[in-house]
Amino acid sequence: MVDDRDPGCPSRRAMLAGAGAAGLTAVLTGCQTYGEAAAPAPEATGAAGGAATPLATVADIPVGGGKIFAAQGVVVTQPAEGTIKAFSAKCTHQGCTVTAVRDRTIVCACHNSVFDIADGSVRSGPAGQPLPEAAVSVEGNSIRLA
Repeated sequence: MVDDRDPGCPSRRAMLAGAGAAGLTAVLTGCQTYGEAAAPAPEATGAAGGAATPLATVADIPVGGGKIFAAQGVVVTQPAEGTIKAFSAKCTHQGCTVTAVRDRTIVCACHNSVFDIADGSVRSGPAGQPLPEAAVSVEGNSIRLA
């Protein structure tokens, strides 16, 4: 008999020795893989079954400004009308998530690093490296992570 369990999961016998029935069911259900890969989460693939869920519409991103998507780890900007850019929302100084987009800049309030919305370059502050670009695509009016 082949043991198909995930090597990081405890054996059923070990779980029975120290767990209650409700906890045991939850743990063992999560550990049974039997050689099949788990399906991706719906939010990762979107309703179209392959295309990423849109972050925003072009109209949601102000010209000369931007919007932070902390959960996705990106900040999307529109430095000129119809030009969409995206950068990592993680400050290159000490890894804080940037906190604001104002006056054509991306601001990290942790230590006051300031980045340009057009290219992510450092305008001021302790950060010494620009924000890395993030890949996005614009399809019609929808902005998606690429």
